[in-house]
Amino acid sequence: MRRLTPRLLGMAAVALTTSATQAPPAPIRIDQVGFETRGPKIAVLPSMQASPLAWTLTDARGAVVASGRTIPAGPDSASGESVHRIDFGAFRMPGTGYHLHVGATASHAFAIADRPFAPLATAAMAFFYQQRSGVPILPAFLEREDLARPAGHAPDIATCFAGRDQKGVQWPGCPYRIDATGGWYDAGDHGKYVVNGGVSTWTLLDLHERLAALGDANAFADGRLALPEHANHVDDLLDEARIEVAFLLSMQIPEGTRLAVAPDAGVAGKAITRFETIDASGLVHTKIADEHWTTIPTAPADDRQTRFLYPPSTAATLNMAGVAAQCARIWRTIDPAFATRCLTAAHRGWAAALRYPALLTSSDFTGSGGYGDPDVRDEFTFAAAQLYATTREPSFLDRLRDDRLFTDPGTEISWGSLRLAGALTLATLPGGMLPADDRAMLRTRIAALADGFVAEGKRSGYGIPFAGTNYPWGSSSSILNRAIVLGVAWQIDRKPAYRDAVVASVDYIVGRNPLDRSYVTGIGTRPMQYPHHRFWAAAADPRYPAPPTGVLSGGPNSAAARELGPMKGCAPQTCWIDDYRAFTVNEVAINWNAPLVWTAAFLDATRAR
Repeated sequence: MRRLTPRLLGMAAVALTTSATQAPPAPIRIDQVGFETRGPKIAVLPSMQASPLAWTLTDARGAVVASGRTIPAGPDSASGESVHRIDFGAFRMPGTGYHLHVGATASHAFAIADRPFAPLATAAMAFFYQQRSGVPILPAFLEREDLARPAGHAPDIATCFAGRDQKGVQWPGCPYRIDATGGWYDAGDHGKYVVNGGVSTWTLLDLHERLAALGDANAFADGRLALPEHANHVDDLLDEARIEVAFLLSMQIPEGTRLAVAPDAGVAGKAITRFETIDASGLVHTKIADEHWTTIPTAPADDRQTRFLYPPSTAATLNMAGVAAQCARIWRTIDPAFATRCLTAAHRGWAAALRYPALLTSSDFTGSGGYGDPDVRDEFTFAAAQLYATTREPSFLDRLRDDRLFTDPGTEISWGSLRLAGALTLATLPGGMLPADDRAMLRTRIAALADGFVAEGKRSGYGIPFAGTNYPWGSSSSILNRAIVLGVAWQIDRKPAYRDAVVASVDYIVGRNPLDRSYVTGIGTRPMQYPHHRFWAAAADPRYPAPPTGVLSGGPNSAAARELGPMKGCAPQTCWIDDYRAFTVNEVAINWNAPLVWTAAFLDATRAR
């Protein structure tokens, strides 16, 4: 995570940068992507009126095609508003140019279509190609030529950090170098991080497996995405995910390598006072990144900072091991040699993590995000789950039982919390792969978690399965990761309320929110325009491009409101500004776009036919 700089702390005079370039907010908030023909259709109207209000739906000619009365939901602490809901799900006529009206107020124009979420999934996946490191981003695969750029960090070969960190600790470095060319840039900077790459790649690979189980195995068939790997007869989602899998594998330390590590790094209340030389074989470096932050704008090819490998950690090692185990089962028939390489790396990583189960991450380096995680028990569970799903080795099942995964699958998915990701994988394994009692118990717990999310949606004024008022850094992904849980619960028992809650989550992301904003670039009537990104930085320098379509903002951050002047006093869902300098609310990241792809593709695959 980034630290707030004095420059950001002094942003009290910064106003919304999009106010003069977009349509004004509409008083009726809708999903600006549109609505499914046969799916739920909910809009939200802020109003202090206690009684239901009359609404009408008009078509492109202005003719009234449906009408009804609003449903008062009352005061909503997350939005700071009192709201009514408009439910027009009974209307099922496809078309464009629809508007909702309540009195003199109206919504933006919107469409009703059979597959409104398919373009969103495609655009969100295009983000990953444009985040690739080590290769030129070519105009043939882009929506605009100005988005093309030369290869950055080609090659990306580095040795371990040697020198003093922010606290004055002298790190000794190492005698070797690793070629980590490739992979994805993590966010708006030029770092590449294993822990965040792990959850992001798991999300995309999980989607691939889930689409096959849902009967839509060809959803990302070769040719759907604009990629250099087109016409290779391999699923495009897998082509893109493999870019990051290969990077994760490259960060593993070779056999026979000895390395000086700081055993007290990342331990609360402890300073680093000693180093210990260990057999580091199989451990994984946490990241490869610059020594110091680059400025905005900086194209990857223009990054002149010294690159370093940063110390290995148990968390990074287990992230790699879990994703490599996924790789082994997915590529088993597609590319057996790659699958074998992945499984070998997964076993080596697991063994190394068992040798060093508490090697934590130091967040005391400049130039890159810390991603410090003081508790790696969830990473052990995640890796064991993926290894068991691939190998069915009893030792991994024993570990999962010892970890009590089947009675406590966890409550969230994030880069620092992977327990639930492992549980979702196991809960939908084909029959017979998991003992029946364990499977039934796990599925019951996941259903209970999903029921809780649905209940939160009923309490939320905007109807999203996130009823609290603490909107964290990356709240967009927090909501979408809950939608993944709901989608898996729907896969298990087809309860309509679960899928409806997934729709509600996406509705919020693309416009049904108190700011009347789509948090995805190029999507909707009022999309985010100015992300925190070092190359998509036209707002900072017109010689650089505006962002491509399909990039998700981190979204409202109620904690940042305490530090950033323009948002002081904001209601949690409104703690956001569209400004490239405000990274705490408007940065982009691979672990945010990945669940956007998952949810949009899930909805498209499970649409009513």
